[in-house]
Amino acid sequence: MIDPLSVSAVTGVLGAVGSAVAGEAGKWAWESVGNLVQRVTGRQLAAPAGAEEREELARLLVEGARRDPAHARALAAWLTGLAGGEDEPGGEVPRLLPASTRYFTDRKGPLAALDKEAGRKADGRPRQVLLHGPDGIGTSAIAIHWGGREAHRFPDGQLYADLRAAGPQGAADPATVLRRFLQRLGVPADRMPATVEDRAERFAQLLAGRRLLVVLDHARSAAQVRPLLTAAPGVVTVVTARRPLAGLDALNIPVGPLADKDARRLLTDLAGKHAVSAAKAALPGVLERCAGSPFALRAAAPVLGDAAPRALVGTFPADPVQAATADRYARLGPNAALVYRRCALRPWPAIGPAAAAAATGLPEPEAAEALDELAAAGLLETALDGRHRYRPAVRRHAEELAVREDGLAACATAVRRTVDHYLRLAVRADFAALPQRWHLGPLYAELGPDGYPGEAEALAALGAELPNLVEAVGAAEEFGAPEVVCQLVEALWAVQLKAGRHDELLPALRAGTRAAATADARTAARMHVQLALALTELQEYDEVEQQLVLAADAERADGHLRGQATAVETLGLLRLRQWRYVEALECFDGATALLDGIGAEDSGQADLPRARALLDRHRGRALRGSGRFEEARASIERSVEFFRGTGEAYNTARALTDLAQTLVDQGNGPQALPLLDEAEALLARGGAVFQLMPITVLRTLCGDGGA
Repeated sequence: MIDPLSVSAVTGVLGAVGSAVAGEAGKWAWESVGNLVQRVTGRQLAAPAGAEEREELARLLVEGARRDPAHARALAAWLTGLAGGEDEPGGEVPRLLPASTRYFTDRKGPLAALDKEAGRKADGRPRQVLLHGPDGIGTSAIAIHWGGREAHRFPDGQLYADLRAAGPQGAADPATVLRRFLQRLGVPADRMPATVEDRAERFAQLLAGRRLLVVLDHARSAAQVRPLLTAAPGVVTVVTARRPLAGLDALNIPVGPLADKDARRLLTDLAGKHAVSAAKAALPGVLERCAGSPFALRAAAPVLGDAAPRALVGTFPADPVQAATADRYARLGPNAALVYRRCALRPWPAIGPAAAAAATGLPEPEAAEALDELAAAGLLETALDGRHRYRPAVRRHAEELAVREDGLAACATAVRRTVDHYLRLAVRADFAALPQRWHLGPLYAELGPDGYPGEAEALAALGAELPNLVEAVGAAEEFGAPEVVCQLVEALWAVQLKAGRHDELLPALRAGTRAAATADARTAARMHVQLALALTELQEYDEVEQQLVLAADAERADGHLRGQATAVETLGLLRLRQWRYVEALECFDGATALLDGIGAEDSGQADLPRARALLDRHRGRALRGSGRFEEARASIERSVEFFRGTGEAYNTARALTDLAQTLVDQGNGPQALPLLDEAEALLARGGAVFQLMPITVLRTLCGDGGA
């Protein structure tokens, strides 16, 4: 249990809670700390902005606790609840390393170098290795094979990330990778640090005493991998890349082509002795074209009996990966060839039959068969969920073929059709995941929420497709379709609100604000508000205010009071985050006044009851932070009554949680328990497990009547 009279312990909890404010649960935890500060110190203090301010605030809390036993009990209860599980995250030992290839040949030199680096005596130098070589040469296979072979060295697990998997320009963002690693190390979503710096610090803390392997595959730069590195003596980090990475302090191991005898051995393993013997005459030419590339050899093995490649000799690429790719393409059926070309026009992170059908115009069953053919030919890689992606070199080949064989007009049409597929998927899922909210754009009325049995399933679909949706936003922006950009970003609202993942969403949200320059005022304002909400979670507070000013200006110019109210309300939410409760209350009262000005025939009139209910909840939070508990309780109770009446489970649960906290703060913990039970059931049913942490903490505070 945390000692509430220890300044260092209180400072540590303030730092942990302050860094983990991404999403509703983290926001609640930080706001709760602000409430505690108000009660213990008897005055409103701004949220601390750095380590020195956190330590000074901790000192004030400890001094207040020493003066008043009631404050001491409150401090102990809240800090114990908020810090619960922080020191020792649970979860199973992570085993994320993919399976090694069955036929692995040679590579004695790189394997010996890895053994030596992993086995050397700890001397303060980090154990970091960079395997580098051209595409298809087998750097990934070496890292994965060695990791599997040496699993006994790493009893605390293996972490793996493909750094080309998603994100801007096909490079995974370090913040996203760190979030996935931390989750697998037992850090729950509601305690996830918001910034890449805080995530990197937490990652280093968790790895400090572990013996663990980290494989970072297909790195693009030292900057991309630097936040993922640790100096922990028991951790070995293996990075793979196509070239040496300037600025990366690691043991460099170059990986070259297989020797002729090892290439023959790999072909024999793959194709069988009989096939190799039957192709004896053609074998020298095959080995020459493959040039020791494992990728090319694997592509050649199934068709070893052919005397020559299908591609014309005079135009055959000199690069072995390109040569093998061209040969396999020449053997495809027409549907598979079409899918191969059209799906390569954007770096889609995960290609499924529906997307392939959209890109090509094929019926979905035929598109699925074509994808299977491409995977069997080694031209697509298959993920665990059954969807596919290209190797970068293979995608370049397919994209060049598409331009040459299909023409620019057909290529543009394929991209637009694929973007439209993702747009319609996102709108339907967003509508189903959060059906009661105020939606913008004609597609919501056209499509509706059909196709999902419930909110949880719709939210899961959005989450699974999020990398593709972000890529679709980028494609729409590049193709000069700002209205599509805005509609796609609007359709990300539910996943932004309920699942967090703000770091992944940020590129799309920024594209939305760029597209806002040509959008109508209401859409432009929504784009600025969505970006502001994400930036709030990522603690970029200065830019938040800039975005909210732009949103309010756009709505004011249009005379749209409902939109102005949203911008002012969002500024109030920022003030809550900053513990500026009086200013937050002023914002919420100002937003209410704007809503009161909406006439019976004005836009937004139909949404007024729900908008007022949301403001009632937010006003209650600001009043509670100011110590005005009875007023807070009355305001939140109005919100609960409305949302219960409409059957909106998500916002009912959030209002119930706030009401329960108000009761706990008043010393009425037992009265809060049934409210917490109801809120927990509603959130679990809607798939919003991201917001369950507040309920867990509040429940611990109810046993003795509250804090």
